[in-house]
This record gives sequence, structure tokens and C-alpha cells, in this order.
Amino acid sequence: MSIPQSGGGPIERHEQLAEYLASGCKPKDDWRIGTEHEKFGYCKDTLKPLPYEGTRSILAVLEGLRDRHGWDPVTEQGKLIGLVKGMANVSLEPGGALELSGAPLETIHETCDEVNTHLREVKDIADEIGVGFIGLGAAPIWSHEEMPLMPKGRYTLMNDYMEKVGTMGRAMMRRTCTVQVNLDFASEGDMVQKLRVALALQPVATALFANSPFFEGKPNGLKSWRSHIWRHLDDARTGMLPFVFEDGMGFERYVDYALDVPMYFVYRDGKYINALGMSFRDFLKGELPALPGEIPTLSDWADHLTTAFPEARIKKYMEMRGADGGPWRRLCALPAFWVGLMYDQSALDAAWDLVKGWDAETREALRVGAAVDGLQAQVGSIKMHDLAAQVLELSEAGLISRARAGAGGMVPNETHFLNALKESIETGKTPADELLDCYNGDWGGDLTRIYGDFSY
Repeated sequence: MSIPQSGGGPIERHEQLAEYLASGCKPKDDWRIGTEHEKFGYCKDTLKPLPYEGTRSILAVLEGLRDRHGWDPVTEQGKLIGLVKGMANVSLEPGGALELSGAPLETIHETCDEVNTHLREVKDIADEIGVGFIGLGAAPIWSHEEMPLMPKGRYTLMNDYMEKVGTMGRAMMRRTCTVQVNLDFASEGDMVQKLRVALALQPVATALFANSPFFEGKPNGLKSWRSHIWRHLDDARTGMLPFVFEDGMGFERYVDYALDVPMYFVYRDGKYINALGMSFRDFLKGELPALPGEIPTLSDWADHLTTAFPEARIKKYMEMRGADGGPWRRLCALPAFWVGLMYDQSALDAAWDLVKGWDAETREALRVGAAVDGLQAQVGSIKMHDLAAQVLELSEAGLISRARAGAGGMVPNETHFLNALKESIETGKTPADELLDCYNGDWGGDLTRIYGDFSY
């Protein structure tokens, strides 16, 4: 979940809303890659989730990273709730999952080095205090009641609201983890093409990275329970955004969508003010019940944009949001997958040619199929496995064309980061399938084995 944004001064013209988004446009040479990933922490002896405070806790991990690895603290109401170092930050998900929001970097080699450094630092602290971390799309065993809500005002407000607008919002907050990548766009037209491809192919990422086949101690019948949860969260702020594929799509059309998303809060003087269900349109008119007579700032607008949760979204950059959290090597595969498609024009054009004939019903059916069946999904004549193989070829071609070398020039490009996904195509198995094989095989139905076998 996002930290409070810093967007600018008062909004005096409606046009500023779209201008804020458009200000993210960058020439291709300035495009960067920002990788984010979340992971569940647990006590090694009890296999229970970490509390906020105590000897073995989220707080102890944050303090260790601060004191031993040079991260600067982020506090809220006197509580340590995050860390910053340069342009990267570490934050807490509502149920205590630890998130790295990486710095914007030029190559996947660099972003993968960043991920690896972060996981080594976390493991350094965790091993010392008897804590483990595991990358999964959903908590496999823990109940809602076992997972404490972290002490952030934003989460307290959201927790109360989620029960009113859907059936699985609280499960999303406490019991899901993702890996995502943030990418740049050059212009409004480039943003539109990328967002269309991102939304249409997000189910492919969901299928390839499916890694949540368990919930509350047993198989749940799906490959990505996390994706299922997001489909039952809040229709007003989630989904595949059919309007993006209509004529007239641009920054202003996305503004119209975001203005229709009900508010959660306004952040003032270190506190979250309850604006649940209120309208940002009213806020623009100085008629927000939570702050009567006050008009919003661009910081408020930036905050509000973080409360829309579609499968792909834009702020000053674009976020790919469809993948389950996962094992170490797949944290680098996700940015590689999308960079190959998005940062080479030939690959992007080919990806658009692949999906431009689909209607909204097909895109939604692929989203559902990916959650249920992973690579075995089929929608009409579209077989997910075949589609994923095609898309992966396009991504690889894009990475070859980028030709960003690593390891001091010893590695000619970034294609090796796709190896984990190639293995899934070759075997037809995603991480979820591998977990189910273990559960039904060597584990003999003992799901606690997942911690010893799959933790970082």
C-alpha cells in the first residue's frame, strides 16, 4: 500500500488533474523500471504471522533494517511504519506483509540486484530473531483473526469500509501479496497503447505467476486465490477498465474514472481524516463533508489515485498489478516480462495486434480463467498456455532489441530473467501447480511444510 504522496499545491483548475498525470511523460531515454514486491513474515517456531511489536515482530525487522543497513525511519503517530533509502522505501501492508518499493532504475539487472540486496538484508535480520519470510499470493493457513492490523490510519479506515462494499476486502488487506512493476510512458498516445496492452494481457501475468492455491489450510480450487479476492473487493475501484479500449481514451478520461472512485481519506498533519465513500468531485467544489470549505491539493489527488485498484493503473507512471507474490527468481521475472513488452515499440505493436480484436467479455473471461485454471484456462478458442507462449516470445524479442547488458558487459541482454517463465511454458506448470504437487505428494497434505520448503 502506498505511503502519503507529495503532489503539489492547491487545485485551482480542473485541467490540473490531467496535467498531473501528463507530467509523468518522459522521453524514452529517461524510462525507468520500479519493482515492488510483498512477502509474508512469520515466527519460525510457531509458524504464526508476525505481530507489530515484540521480540519477533515487524517492528523488530524494521528496526534492524534501520540500525544495521542504513534505512531512514518513517513514522506515523509515533509508530515506526516504514523506511526510506534514496528513492526506495520499505512499507507495511495492512496485515503485516513487508513491501519493498524499489527505486526507478535503468535495467532489470539493476532492479534485480536491488531485490536481491533487500532480501539479503531482511534475511540477515530475520534469521537473528527467529523470523522467516515467504513469497506467496495468499496466506496459506492463517485466519483473518490471526493476522493483526498494522498501526496505520489509512488501514483502520479501509478495514471498516471494506465490509460495506464487497465480500473480500479484508482478506485482500491482510492475506494477499503481489509483485508488480512500474513503467513509464512517453506521451498520451503511448500511455493509451501501453495501458490497453497491460489490461488485456494482465490475465497472462496472473496465469504465469499464479501462486495461491491454498487458503485457510487447504486447497481452494483455484490457482490464484489472490486474483479471486481482487474480483470480489469493490467494483467501484477494481477491474479491467473497459472504457480504456473506447475511442477518446486519454488522461482526461482516466481522470473521469478516478473522480468516480469513492474516497477513503484525506491526509492532514500526519493524520488520516475519514472521507469514506465521499466524492472527490465534491472536494473540488469545497463541499467535502470531511473538510467543508477546503479545496484539495495535488497531494490529495495523488493520494486519491492510490485508492483505485484496477488490474493496471496510471499515476505519473503505469503499474502492472496482476501477479501473485512468489519465489525469489520470479521477483525479477515479472519486470522482465513487462519491460520486454512495453519498452520496445515492435514488441508493443505486436502485443496490441494480438489483443486488439478482443471484446470486454473476452478480457474479463480471461481474467477469471487465469485465476481458476492458470495456464490451463481456455476462453473460446483462446488457450492460455498458447497465448502465454506467444506473449513470452514477444517479451523476449523486446528484451533482445533493448540489448541492455549486465555483469560488466558479460551478459548481453536481460532475457535470462525470463527463464522461470520459460520453464512454466515448457512444463505447463506454474508455482501454484508445483505447490499442489508437493501438497498431494511429499507433504502428504501437511501444509505447514510450505514454510520450510518455500521461504526465502
